[in-house]
Amino acid sequence: MTQRSETQPLAMQAPLARLDHIRKEFVVQRRGLRRRASVAVAVDDVSLEIMPGESLGLVGESGSGKSTVGRLMLRLLDATAGRVEFEGRDITTLDGRELRLMRARMQAVFQDISGSLNPKMTIGQLVSEPLKFHKGVANKDLIDRSCEMLEMVGLQRHHLARFPYELSGGQRQRVSLARALAVEPRLLVLDEPVSALDVSTQSQAINLLGDLQSELGVAYLFIAHDLFVVHHISHRIAVMYLGAIVEMGSAEQVYSAPRHPYTQALLSAIPHPDPAVELNRQRIILQGEVPSPTDIPPGCRFHTRCSYAMDVCATVAPPTLTVTDGGTVACHLHTEGPTLAGASVNTIDGAASEAMHSGGVAVRVPSRTVRAGDVAPNTQGSAHDGSRRDATPALNVRLVAGADTT
Repeated sequence: MTQRSETQPLAMQAPLARLDHIRKEFVVQRRGLRRRASVAVAVDDVSLEIMPGESLGLVGESGSGKSTVGRLMLRLLDATAGRVEFEGRDITTLDGRELRLMRARMQAVFQDISGSLNPKMTIGQLVSEPLKFHKGVANKDLIDRSCEMLEMVGLQRHHLARFPYELSGGQRQRVSLARALAVEPRLLVLDEPVSALDVSTQSQAINLLGDLQSELGVAYLFIAHDLFVVHHISHRIAVMYLGAIVEMGSAEQVYSAPRHPYTQALLSAIPHPDPAVELNRQRIILQGEVPSPTDIPPGCRFHTRCSYAMDVCATVAPPTLTVTDGGTVACHLHTEGPTLAGASVNTIDGAASEAMHSGGVAVRVPSRTVRAGDVAPNTQGSAHDGSRRDATPALNVRLVAGADTT
């Protein structure tokens, strides 16, 4: 798998797309004699920017609100509050023809590839449709232009006459990508584009996306739950938990020096290719289930599962701290307790732990440490890359080595 392009977007450029304090609520209807509707907060006060030609990775567990953010950016969903801007223009109030023209410059590749391709249409019809309606290509030129798009994504002319069910999953993925690129968009929202593909096909798809970005200059919002894949395609990474962004930074910083305990846990889910390292490394096990979006915990929304949680975490929502490298993190560890002040959570050691306790800060820690060979019942969560191994005796953080976390 090749690395993303090292050509970073210019910091002085204006953002291509921007979400400004976006919030999205869904009304949940309950059945029964005492029917009472509740509100599910899918996205809560999310702000982010995507620069021209940049890849922004958006990661988190299932149900964290990643796909909803992508649909809000494309105006496939209307926000409950906040603004969506594209090319410097507020698109939250656009409708009709203006919105259709704007969407031609914002396209999507959806997670369910089979569901997004009409099974009654041939590949040629699927790819030529946006060329005809958005680009005004004449009928006599549609076949040649459609063939050009297929060749761009590694398919051939004979695929034009086939139906989606006659193609493999990787080929359908390429068709969906060709159709999205046909209108020459400036922004492409990729919603779990490789999650349904096998490992070898994933590598081909990621390489193709990187090559297309270098050639066309298109920006990506890459939505996934696998930090390993996101690390290879993204310039920056934003980490979501329960509808909110808890950390954002450069791909290298987030991957090598996470600032939020949740990011640290996500990283620990990435398996190591060396069996010897994989067997001996320690893994973080998150306790409990993700809270319901209809009943978000007070204070820090991650405190119910966090091994570093302090008393303040249960009552006060952490402020978003902007650090010197431009990244952000929302965690009390950077303002209370050991006061990391932007440093990686991996740096917490025994001295910091002792200071947290001696300073009167109550820290909740798991009751036992799980090691290789132990059974961790009723747990779900993830592994860690081993860089935090020295912190284990001091904080008694719940870790496990070589355990299956799926």
